[in-house]
Amino acid sequence: MNTTPAISTVALTKRYGEAQALAPINFEVSAGERVTLIGHNGSGKTTLIRMLAGMLEPSGGTAEVAGNALGSPDARAALSYLSDEPVFYDDLSVWEHLEYIARLHGTENWEQHAVDLLDAVGLVDRADDLPMTFSRGLKQKAAIAMAFVRPFDVMLVDEPFVGLDRTGRTALLELFRLAHADGAALVVATHELSSVMQSQRLVALNGGIVSYDGEPQLADVNALTEGLQSSNE
Repeated sequence: MNTTPAISTVALTKRYGEAQALAPINFEVSAGERVTLIGHNGSGKTTLIRMLAGMLEPSGGTAEVAGNALGSPDARAALSYLSDEPVFYDDLSVWEHLEYIARLHGTENWEQHAVDLLDAVGLVDRADDLPMTFSRGLKQKAAIAMAFVRPFDVMLVDEPFVGLDRTGRTALLELFRLAHADGAALVVATHELSSVMQSQRLVALNGGIVSYDGEPQLADVNALTEGLQSSNE
């Protein structure tokens, strides 16, 4: 049994000048744990996710991903990040993106897995197209396939349901379930309240401070999420 935390932070904080985006936070996610992160816009969700992904420099504190220093090559190798703002190469097709990512991470026998992912998100017929030309929803579906085509111990996800149709949301929730069943830790920041109860743990941020950390079933989700909007709306 893996006892190394998937994520561990000590007084991790982020400031922009005098403004505090994230108060010093001590946050630990166990290996294989599924966590949903909620909060209003500006609550610190995206700031925390991006720091853990190594895309944003902390103002203070320390963090580790799978026992590796934040932003280190080993941390990046252990981590898959699904952003709410997918980024693509201008001249690579969907399939070429998948091949590049799979080979970059030394993934063996990736081709069938890639086909299965494209089938799950409904992009098999668009595999040779450039994702740069896609609509917002199709870009998100391509990004989902890219995030899951490589092996990972930890997945960080920021508002993944934005722009997705019902088929895309269903496919993504199933991919989350399968990844969790395979032992990966998931931290999903989302406004999609229907996904909250599928996690093992709910963490709410309010003004950069943790206002709730516990079982979803014991939380007053309506109070914690008052004003949040589901992506269905």
